[in-house]
Amino acid sequence: MTDITVNSRICGFTHKIHGTKDGKNVTIKIETDCPKVKNISDLEVSMMQMFGIKDNYVIGKAQEGNCCATCIVPSAILHACNLELGLISQTLAKKVKDISIDFK
Repeated sequence: MTDITVNSRICGFTHKIHGTKDGKNVTIKIETDCPKVKNISDLEVSMMQMFGIKDNYVIGKAQEGNCCATCIVPSAILHACNLELGLISQTLAKKVKDISIDFK
């Protein structure tokens, strides 16, 4: 299982993303108080649905769910999927610990 915490400090929400591998799919569950992210809080993502941007399943669901254009949750969902499917090293992710956007 992959657990990721997303701190969306600009909008004031914290989201807990849980990803679990099931064959070539990843089940995503999100604990959140954000009404827009709640629209995408229960997804099943197949490996072939998460590549690219234009036809990406997660990005499409975020659009359907009316997520804000600057929401970082869809990216975190894709990170959880990549971690669960072994496309990003769990060891490296734990060593790096976090990623960020820094405003100057």
